[in-house]
Amino acid sequence: MLIRIDPTLQTPLFAQLASAVRAAIIDGRVVGGEPLPAARVLARTLGVNMHTVLRGYQLLRDEGLIELQRGRGAVVATRIGGHAALAGAVHDLVDEAKLHDLPESALLALVSEAYRWTPPAAGVLRGVPTR
Repeated sequence: MLIRIDPTLQTPLFAQLASAVRAAIIDGRVVGGEPLPAARVLARTLGVNMHTVLRGYQLLRDEGLIELQRGRGAVVATRIGGHAALAGAVHDLVDEAKLHDLPESALLALVSEAYRWTPPAAGVLRGVPTR
């Protein structure tokens, strides 16, 4: 897994790191149960503070994408829900937007608006299955 961060961007380094790992998980480049690099090693490799890596890992843990286990470190969660299926739909959406020369900002605005106003999927109430 290749992780790139750019200190010149306004996005915090921990968020860039989390985004790179999130993309690798969703795209299937890393799979459930696979260990992630140790925070100390990854920090040294990227040239950042270890706490930056830990903060990125904590964000991913809070999203349910990884588990932080004492003695094992960060491990990709084995049950990440529908994220893998969602990744395909997202890529299709981006491809379609690019085909129609829709700027990224407009696409993000459309997705945000749809997310706010679309009711939950059938059988789901506040993120909890009803069955």
